[in-house]
Amino acid sequence: MAHFSKTLSIKQGFNFDKDKQDKVGFLLSLKIGDQELPADFMTIMDPLNPTKALDKGVMAVLNSFDWNTGATDAIYLSGQISTQHRQKIAEMLLGAWSNIKVEFSFSIYEYEPSKKKFFKSAFVDKTLLGLLEKNGSDLHLDVADDPSTEVQSPQNYVFRIGIKPESKEQQIQLAVGDERKVTKTWGITESKA
Repeated sequence: MAHFSKTLSIKQGFNFDKDKQDKVGFLLSLKIGDQELPADFMTIMDPLNPTKALDKGVMAVLNSFDWNTGATDAIYLSGQISTQHRQKIAEMLLGAWSNIKVEFSFSIYEYEPSKKKFFKSAFVDKTLLGLLEKNGSDLHLDVADDPSTEVQSPQNYVFRIGIKPESKEQQIQLAVGDERKVTKTWGITESKA
Protein backbone atom coordinates (compact mmCIF):
# COMPACT_ATOMS: atom_id res chain seq x y z
CA MET A 1 0.00 0.00 0.00
CA ALA A 2 1.20 3.54 -0.76
CA HIS A 3 2.61 5.66 2.03
CA PHE A 4 1.93 9.41 2.09
CA SER A 5 4.56 11.12 4.20
CA LYS A 6 5.65 14.74 3.93
CA THR A 7 8.33 16.72 5.71
CA LEU A 8 7.15 20.33 5.75
CA SER A 9 8.90 23.67 6.25
CA ILE A 10 7.97 25.54 9.43
CA LYS A 11 9.86 28.61 8.28
CA GLN A 12 8.09 28.70 4.90
CA GLY A 13 4.74 28.05 6.66
CA PHE A 14 5.10 31.06 8.95
CA ASN A 15 6.94 33.30 6.44
CA PHE A 16 5.64 32.21 3.04
CA ASP A 17 7.94 33.22 0.17
CA LYS A 18 6.45 32.61 -3.29
CA ASP A 19 9.98 32.27 -4.69
CA LYS A 20 10.76 29.27 -2.46
CA GLN A 21 9.41 25.84 -3.28
CA ASP A 22 9.39 24.20 0.16
CA LYS A 23 6.37 22.06 1.06
CA VAL A 24 4.07 23.54 3.71
CA GLY A 25 1.08 22.32 5.68
CA PHE A 26 -1.45 23.55 8.17
CA LEU A 27 -3.79 22.07 10.75
CA LEU A 28 -6.82 24.24 10.07
CA SER A 29 -9.01 23.09 12.94
CA LEU A 30 -8.78 20.74 15.90
CA LYS A 31 -11.20 19.64 18.61
CA ILE A 32 -10.21 17.03 21.19
CA GLY A 33 -13.07 15.75 23.32
CA ASP A 34 -15.10 18.86 24.11
CA GLN A 35 -12.07 21.19 23.87
CA GLU A 36 -12.11 23.34 20.74
CA LEU A 37 -8.65 24.59 19.74
CA PRO A 38 -9.57 27.34 17.24
CA ALA A 39 -7.32 28.83 14.59
CA ASP A 40 -5.22 31.54 16.20
CA PHE A 41 -2.39 32.13 13.72
CA MET A 42 -4.47 34.52 11.62
CA THR A 43 -2.01 36.00 9.11
CA ILE A 44 -0.59 32.83 7.55
CA MET A 45 -0.34 33.35 3.80
CA ASP A 46 -2.25 31.15 1.34
CA PRO A 47 0.22 29.24 -0.90
CA LEU A 48 -2.37 29.22 -3.70
CA ASN A 49 -2.73 33.01 -3.49
CA PRO A 50 0.38 34.33 -1.69
CA THR A 51 -0.84 37.94 -1.56
CA LYS A 52 -3.68 36.97 0.83
CA ALA A 53 -3.84 35.26 4.22
CA LEU A 54 -5.74 31.98 4.56
CA ASP A 55 -9.41 32.86 5.16
CA LYS A 56 -9.89 31.43 8.63
CA GLY A 57 -6.30 31.27 9.89
CA VAL A 58 -4.64 28.07 11.12
CA MET A 59 -4.46 26.19 14.40
CA ALA A 60 -0.92 24.84 13.72
CA VAL A 61 1.85 25.16 11.15
CA LEU A 62 2.86 21.57 10.40
CA ASN A 63 6.36 20.15 10.09
CA SER A 64 5.25 16.62 9.20
CA PHE A 65 2.27 14.64 7.93
CA ASP A 66 2.34 10.84 7.85
CA TRP A 67 -0.32 8.34 6.75
CA ASN A 68 0.01 4.80 5.37
CA THR A 69 -3.16 5.52 3.28
CA GLY A 70 -5.08 2.51 4.59
CA ALA A 71 -8.69 3.00 5.66
CA THR A 72 -7.85 2.02 9.25
CA ASP A 73 -4.37 3.58 9.45
CA ALA A 74 -3.74 6.43 11.87
CA ILE A 75 -2.70 9.89 10.70
CA TYR A 76 0.29 11.40 12.50
CA LEU A 77 0.74 15.16 12.58
CA SER A 78 3.51 17.25 14.07
CA GLY A 79 3.66 21.01 14.07
CA GLN A 80 3.97 24.27 15.91
CA ILE A 81 1.14 25.68 18.03
CA SER A 82 0.58 28.90 19.98
CA THR A 83 1.27 29.43 23.68
CA GLN A 84 -2.48 29.40 24.35
CA HIS A 85 -2.93 26.00 22.68
CA ARG A 86 0.20 24.61 24.34
CA GLN A 87 -1.27 25.48 27.75
CA LYS A 88 -4.65 23.94 26.87
CA ILE A 89 -3.09 20.66 25.64
CA ALA A 90 -0.73 20.48 28.65
CA GLU A 91 -3.75 20.95 30.94
CA MET A 92 -5.63 18.19 29.08
CA LEU A 93 -2.65 15.83 29.41
CA LEU A 94 -2.65 16.33 33.19
CA GLY A 95 -6.39 15.70 33.49
CA ALA A 96 -8.57 12.60 33.27
CA TRP A 97 -9.69 11.45 29.81
CA SER A 98 -13.34 10.59 29.36
CA ASN A 99 -13.64 11.64 25.70
CA ILE A 100 -10.89 10.96 23.15
CA LYS A 101 -12.89 11.95 20.07
CA VAL A 102 -11.06 14.21 17.62
CA GLU A 103 -12.36 16.48 14.87
CA PHE A 104 -9.77 18.03 12.55
CA SER A 105 -9.02 19.41 9.10
CA PHE A 106 -5.77 20.11 7.28
CA SER A 107 -4.17 21.24 4.01
CA ILE A 108 -0.74 20.26 2.67
CA TYR A 109 0.81 22.20 -0.23
CA GLU A 110 3.56 21.32 -2.71
CA TYR A 111 5.10 23.12 -5.66
CA GLU A 112 4.57 21.91 -9.23
CA PRO A 113 7.62 23.03 -11.27
CA SER A 114 6.01 22.48 -14.69
CA LYS A 115 3.16 24.89 -13.83
CA LYS A 116 5.25 27.14 -11.58
CA LYS A 117 2.65 27.14 -8.82
CA PHE A 118 1.64 25.47 -5.58
CA PHE A 119 -1.15 22.90 -5.35
CA LYS A 120 -2.88 21.08 -2.48
CA SER A 121 -1.29 17.62 -2.17
CA ALA A 122 -3.44 16.48 0.78
CA PHE A 123 -6.63 18.03 2.09
CA VAL A 124 -10.18 17.39 3.24
CA ASP A 125 -13.43 18.99 2.13
CA LYS A 126 -15.18 18.14 5.40
CA THR A 127 -13.88 17.89 8.96
CA LEU A 128 -12.56 14.39 9.73
CA LEU A 129 -13.79 12.45 12.77
CA GLY A 130 -11.38 10.26 14.66
CA LEU A 131 -10.08 9.12 18.03
CA LEU A 132 -6.77 9.80 19.74
CA GLU A 133 -4.50 6.86 19.04
CA LYS A 134 -3.00 5.00 21.97
CA ASN A 135 0.61 3.83 22.41
CA GLY A 136 -0.04 1.03 24.88
CA SER A 137 -1.99 2.79 27.61
CA ASP A 138 -0.66 6.25 26.66
CA LEU A 139 -2.44 8.56 24.24
CA HIS A 140 -0.46 9.66 21.19
CA LEU A 141 -0.54 13.35 22.10
CA ASP A 142 2.25 15.53 23.44
CA VAL A 143 3.47 19.10 23.52
CA ALA A 144 6.88 20.63 24.24
CA ASP A 145 7.60 22.47 27.48
CA ASP A 146 10.00 24.92 25.83
CA PRO A 147 9.34 27.22 22.87
CA SER A 148 10.69 26.31 19.44
CA THR A 149 13.72 28.23 18.20
CA GLU A 150 13.15 27.66 14.47
CA VAL A 151 10.65 30.53 14.27
CA GLN A 152 10.79 32.69 17.39
CA SER A 153 7.92 35.09 16.77
CA PRO A 154 5.13 34.41 17.34
CA GLN A 155 6.23 32.16 20.20
CA ASN A 156 5.31 28.57 19.31
CA TYR A 157 5.69 25.04 20.63
CA VAL A 158 6.15 21.62 19.02
CA PHE A 159 3.12 19.38 19.31
CA ARG A 160 2.40 15.85 18.04
CA ILE A 161 -0.81 13.91 17.65
CA GLY A 162 -1.82 10.50 16.29
CA ILE A 163 -5.44 10.08 15.20
CA LYS A 164 -7.15 6.85 14.15
CA PRO A 165 -10.42 6.97 12.20
CA GLU A 166 -13.84 6.74 13.76
CA SER A 167 -16.06 3.87 12.49
CA LYS A 168 -17.29 5.96 9.60
CA GLU A 169 -16.14 6.16 5.98
CA GLN A 170 -14.61 9.57 5.25
CA GLN A 171 -12.71 11.08 2.33
CA ILE A 172 -9.18 12.46 2.07
CA GLN A 173 -7.95 14.04 -1.16
CA LEU A 174 -4.35 13.30 -2.20
CA ALA A 175 -2.55 14.73 -5.24
CA VAL A 176 0.79 14.42 -6.99
CA GLY A 177 0.12 17.42 -9.23
CA ASP A 178 -2.41 20.18 -9.74
CA GLU A 179 -4.57 17.97 -11.97
CA ARG A 180 -3.56 14.55 -10.63
CA LYS A 181 -5.81 13.87 -7.63
CA VAL A 182 -7.01 10.70 -5.92
CA THR A 183 -9.71 10.31 -3.27
CA LYS A 184 -8.81 7.87 -0.49
CA THR A 185 -11.12 6.45 2.17
CA TRP A 186 -10.31 6.92 5.85
CA GLY A 187 -12.42 4.84 8.25
CA ILE A 188 -14.81 1.95 7.71
CA THR A 189 -18.54 2.31 8.41
CA GLU A 190 -19.66 -0.15 11.05
CA SER A 191 -23.21 -1.53 11.11
CA LYS A 192 -25.31 -0.53 14.12
CA ALA A 193 -27.19 -3.88 14.10
